[in-house]
Amino acid sequence: MASSGSTRSPAPRRPIPLWLAVAEEDHPKACTGRRLLRRGLALPLGLERTPRHPPILLDPHAPVPLSMADRAGAEAGGVLGIDCSWNRLRARGGYPSELTGLRRLRVRRRLPLLIASNAQHYGRVAELNTAEALGAALWLLGEAERGREVFGVFPGGDSFATLNGALLAAYAGCGSADEVRAAEAEFF
Repeated sequence: MASSGSTRSPAPRRPIPLWLAVAEEDHPKACTGRRLLRRGLALPLGLERTPRHPPILLDPHAPVPLSMADRAGAEAGGVLGIDCSWNRLRARGGYPSELTGLRRLRVRRRLPLLIASNAQHYGRVAELNTAEALGAALWLLGEAERGREVFGVFPGGDSFATLNGALLAAYAGCGSADEVRAAEAEFF
């Protein structure tokens, strides 16, 4: 059946690039960020490789949660995760000094409240490892299958989607940061 030409099909979505800056604070074999890099699921951020457009920085201290409203920006520049220790991040109140160039990034988003399924922080709210965070970001931006692939780089990663299934579904259905906040309030 031929198309009449009057109906325009939506522009195909571009896959969201995942960028990663590694602070090298974790044990190399336990580091989910390095696993993402080795498997080609994320691109290393560095002098030799930088995005053309500024990425959205996942920042646990940002006031605005990630939502589908951020999809266009994520398609253009990607999503940037920082692989560093939660304890050190909390103690110093910011990112490691070797990553000071990140201060220029204007678009910072926090993930909505999710429950960690990694062995170190299991059951804790908002203390995700790098793979959980980047996978959740993909899921919330409409790329659930890629998100599942990212969860799969650490033992127990498959349980992240099971543990957070209702949360991920609710947040992914939100079109704005305000809707995400309302969904968080319903769950927490």
